[in-house]
Amino acid sequence: MPREWLEACLDRLYGYALSLTQDPEQARDLVQECAVKALAARRVPDDQAACRAWLFRILRNAFIDSRRRPRLVALEEAGDDGPHPADGGPLADERLINVLTVRTAMARLSEAHREVVALIDIGGLSYAEAAQVLGVAEGTVMSRLSRARAALLRLIAEAGPRVVPAPATRAVS
Repeated sequence: MPREWLEACLDRLYGYALSLTQDPEQARDLVQECAVKALAARRVPDDQAACRAWLFRILRNAFIDSRRRPRLVALEEAGDDGPHPADGGPLADERLINVLTVRTAMARLSEAHREVVALIDIGGLSYAEAAQVLGVAEGTVMSRLSRARAALLRLIAEAGPRVVPAPATRAVS
C-alpha cells in the first residue's frame, strides 16, 4: 500500500475514530491499529478511492473488536484534548460551546446514525464508499444519513440558546 494513500486519510480516519469513541486517546489508538494492519496487509485495493473505503472498514472493525474486549480502567485520567478557548474571548467561547453542543448531540445519536454521519460528513466518504464500509446498500446509507442529520439538528435545537453561531468573517477593503 502506498504510504501516501494512508497519510492522505489519517486526519479523516482520526475524525471518524473520535466520533465513534468520543475519546481522543482511544481514537488515536484505533487509527494506529488501522495503520499497522493496513501497512502489514498483503493484498490492498488497487485504486486510492477503494483503498480509502478499505481503511475506514479496517478502522470500523478495530472499533468493534475493541468494544468486545474487556475495558481496562486507567489509573490516572488523561488530560482533555478537546478544544479550549485560546484567549478566553467571546468568539472562542462561542466556538467552544458550538463544538461541545455538536459533540454532545453526536453522542446521543444511535450508533448507526453516528457512524453514517461520521463516515460521510467527518470522514468525507461517498455514499458508495460508506455503503462498502458498513456492508449495506447505498440507498440504506442515504436514508440513514438523512434521518441522522435530521436527528442531529433536532438534538442541537433542543440544546437551546446555548448554541451561538460563529460569525462569518469577511475581508474589509
